[in-house]
Amino acid sequence: MGFQGSPHSKLVQRKIGSAVNADREFSKISSDVSEIPIVLVPRNHRLPKFTLGVPSGPFVLYQKWNADKGLLKPGVRWLWWPWYRISHIATKRIISYNAPAKNCPTADNIMVNVDLSLTFQIGPDEVDAVNFVYSLGATRLDELLSAEAEEAIRALVYSVTHDKVNDLREEFAHGMLKTLKRKIKPYGVDILHVKITDVALPTDLQNRLESTTAYKTKLGEEEKTYENKVRILEDEATKELETVKRSNARKIQVIKAEQARFDLLKKAVENQTRGGSTIMQIEASTKSEMATKQAIGNEIIEIEKAHHKVEQILNQAKLESLRMKIEAKQQAAVMIIESEALIDVAESQAACMIADAEAEADGSEKLIEKRRFEVEWSRLDVLKKIAGKGRRFVTGEVGEAVLNDLIPETKF
Repeated sequence: MGFQGSPHSKLVQRKIGSAVNADREFSKISSDVSEIPIVLVPRNHRLPKFTLGVPSGPFVLYQKWNADKGLLKPGVRWLWWPWYRISHIATKRIISYNAPAKNCPTADNIMVNVDLSLTFQIGPDEVDAVNFVYSLGATRLDELLSAEAEEAIRALVYSVTHDKVNDLREEFAHGMLKTLKRKIKPYGVDILHVKITDVALPTDLQNRLESTTAYKTKLGEEEKTYENKVRILEDEATKELETVKRSNARKIQVIKAEQARFDLLKKAVENQTRGGSTIMQIEASTKSEMATKQAIGNEIIEIEKAHHKVEQILNQAKLESLRMKIEAKQQAAVMIIESEALIDVAESQAACMIADAEAEADGSEKLIEKRRFEVEWSRLDVLKKIAGKGRRFVTGEVGEAVLNDLIPETKF
């Protein structure tokens, strides 16, 4: 299987003539493009120098009598003695490092090539730079990164089948970043990013997978075409359905409008009918009340007329009774007067007759029967006269005396 990925990077430490050329040496591309200089060692001068230029970009470490003195500040140094020297110049740039792994077996024993790219930076302070230069260095950092990256890649690839390798790129990158940070950070190097840039399968398998992918792609296109046709049909059906719905909605609106108009007409007719019925009820009620009041008035009038008539009848009866009483009293008074006159006449005649009788008694007892007959005849004659003059009311002692006189007790 031919490897088609990027070449493996190599971290190196180079020697240079002067520290002033450090930036140019860090940017210089050598014949081996995979080499990446991260540490430069300037040539030591045995004679004192009047001036010394210190670059401002990288970390510049210096020594005195081969003992580390830390970081040398950038600028121009005057009168640089030979017991002082710049020991190392470490770059501050972010370095991109490629660590491809070849022929990594998967869980189903398929050999794959994995390209890994990571970025790191030395520092960011003087302590980290010194720690890196004297504890690790460029060559051992290259070996450490290469070993750790290849070990992690092979472990990852072996944990999955060939069709799942591409799915674990982000997960592997995150785990690899944490692992490298933990192992390399103590040496003054900070790992910034880790990324799997490529995964290459065997050529024949890749061709088959590409054919399968092409078929799947075609199948996907067919599915998308079918889904598109279905969507078009659904859209057309939806449009037709919406058209039918809108048509039905318009018909429903027309029907509702007709219904509303009918309801308004119905309410108007009902209101008119209620109004006519109310008017008729009011008129009937008014007529009934008027008839009732008229009947009550007529009843009152008839009652008043009856009372008046009864009063008239009572008054007439009272007047008639009073008139009859007056007439009766007058007739009684007349009869009393007449009776008294007759009584006086009768008394006078009786006295005369008594006198005659006494005279006759004295003359003869034989004349008693004759006198009785004459007295009786006279009494009857008085009764005849009284009866001939109408009815007379004689009451009291006078009437009793008259009756006694008119009807004397006869003793035989």
